Amino acid sequence: MMKSSWNQKSGDIVSLAVLLLGALIVLLPLLVVFFTSFAPSGATPDMMPKSWSLGNYQDAWARGKFLLAFANSTLVAIAVTAFQLITSALAGYALARLKFRGRQAILLVVLATLVIPFQLLVIPIFLVLKWGHLINTYGALILPTAVNGFGIFLLRQYFQTIPVELEEAATIDGANRLQILWRVLLPLARPALVTLFLFTFIAEWNDLFKPLVFTTRPELRTVQLALAEFQEQFTNNWPLMMAAVTIATVPVMILFLIGQRQFIRGIATTGMKN
Repeated sequence: MMKSSWNQKSGDIVSLAVLLLGALIVLLPLLVVFFTSFAPSGATPDMMPKSWSLGNYQDAWARGKFLLAFANSTLVAIAVTAFQLITSALAGYALARLKFRGRQAILLVVLATLVIPFQLLVIPIFLVLKWGHLINTYGALILPTAVNGFGIFLLRQYFQTIPVELEEAATIDGANRLQILWRVLLPLARPALVTLFLFTFIAEWNDLFKPLVFTTRPELRTVQLALAEFQEQFTNNWPLMMAAVTIATVPVMILFLIGQRQFIRGIATTGMKN
């Protein structure tokens, strides 16, 4: 008994040490970026700068014109996320609960879209946007990713884990399909919704491809496009570049830390029932 307990504790200690080592390896580049951002302008990357200053952040914010970029990225990310939550909830519910001919074929098509890189579709999307006079507008940044196969599949799988008896009880009370979805399923699917929200918002915040291809107007610059232009201008000024990178990264890190519990729960419980 004592030997078994000791072996279990030893295994826990080894697992903890391995996890800590892995976390250190992953976080080390981020720490270098963070600490370098406080070094004097023009210094080389260093874990422990000899002097600390917030001047790089002030310069990076002003020179990179990040205020407008933050506003654009926030608008685009929130709009795309809202569209994906709505479309994924409606399509996911239909594929999970409604019985109609061709449902499995539609699900296979949705899954097939997950393996098609967005870059392969850029030319037809560009032509459609040009035909609709949406190039150099917010529509070009929002509409191409307003629907996502991952979100549809995620919510479809989560809805299938919710007992059908809850919907039957709501139907007896006189609720229709939309009322059941809004009042019964969506509150119970909060972890999956938070997971989709985080995935979508972070992906849109970090997206450089759409702003680079579909827009040329300076007033439509997003954070990642502003960061790319900033890095081209200050290639040799590492502290200034690291400050700009930190400015662009902090919002999504804070967002993930706020929603990480629901995110983990959503990932862990999705797909438990086929």
